[in-house]
Amino acid sequence: MAAGTDIGIDLGTASVLVYVKGKGVVLKEPSVVAFDRNTNKIKAIGEEARLMLGRTPGNIVAVRPLRQGVISDYTVTEKMLKYFISRAIGRRAFRKPRITICVPSGITEIERKAVEEATYQAGARDVYMVEEPIAAAIGAGVDVTKPFGNLIVDIGAGTSDIAVISLAGVVVSASVKVAGDTFNQAILNYVRKNHGLFIGEDMAEEIKIKIGTAIEESSPHVMEIKGRNIMTGLPKTVKLTSEEVRAALKDATGQIVETVHGVLEKTPPELAADIVDRGIVLTGGGALLRGMDTLIERKTGVSTLTVQNAMSVVAVGTGKYAEVMARFDG
Repeated sequence: MAAGTDIGIDLGTASVLVYVKGKGVVLKEPSVVAFDRNTNKIKAIGEEARLMLGRTPGNIVAVRPLRQGVISDYTVTEKMLKYFISRAIGRRAFRKPRITICVPSGITEIERKAVEEATYQAGARDVYMVEEPIAAAIGAGVDVTKPFGNLIVDIGAGTSDIAVISLAGVVVSASVKVAGDTFNQAILNYVRKNHGLFIGEDMAEEIKIKIGTAIEESSPHVMEIKGRNIMTGLPKTVKLTSEEVRAALKDATGQIVETVHGVLEKTPPELAADIVDRGIVLTGGGALLRGMDTLIERKTGVSTLTVQNAMSVVAVGTGKYAEVMARFDG
């Protein structure tokens, strides 16, 4: 097989990452497309389109074609995939690529078919599907083909996927539509309710990254935030503390911890014993929320570790999936 024809795509709600065999992650762009409403022509894709979110004139709309890990706008997703694939492998690629694409563990057969079809339409020769937790485990360096239990918690933007993996398969899993986007929404709502301020999604994301936390901190951080005053409609700046953000996120982080708990309760005893020995592996952009690993550890009593490069492990694992499975099946 010609080098560079095997690619893995992490088709996420917030970002798309493309992994090319032999090159690593070659592209990481927001899953946003901007198009002209009047002509239906695409104006921008990726980072350029993200900058337009919430800032467009009437005729231009910037949309995220995936919602909670599932395709909500098929045509736009297909065009976005086509664009990212050609950017990753170059337009003059000799052969169509073999593409592995990852999907949340809780999606339906119809949703899975839509992803597969969009990938073929975008120019794939063959399409393989891999469940997100398995891709995350491979990317995190776990040997998924061994008969040992591993618990993976992958917190993305649209979904959190929790799964116990052994012998290259998912033994017990759960997927909740509570993840990074939910965190942002919770921050938006809190600031509106408690500070009388409208803020945009970008601001919420910035707050989450800079002062977001899942646990109480001994010295809370403070940040100045800008938005629009609900009463006067004029721009306004207020101070927000990390303790307030923790309170705002408490429900969402609690739901994820509950789901992890539920998966552990359903895990066969032998695999549960493996997990106690090996710990819980935390991946995905949402795993970067400060204290998320500590919160899971406190509530489950199992040591929890956030992997390095938590954002890109799913893409790396997706790219390596075909190879790992070929060795396993061989």
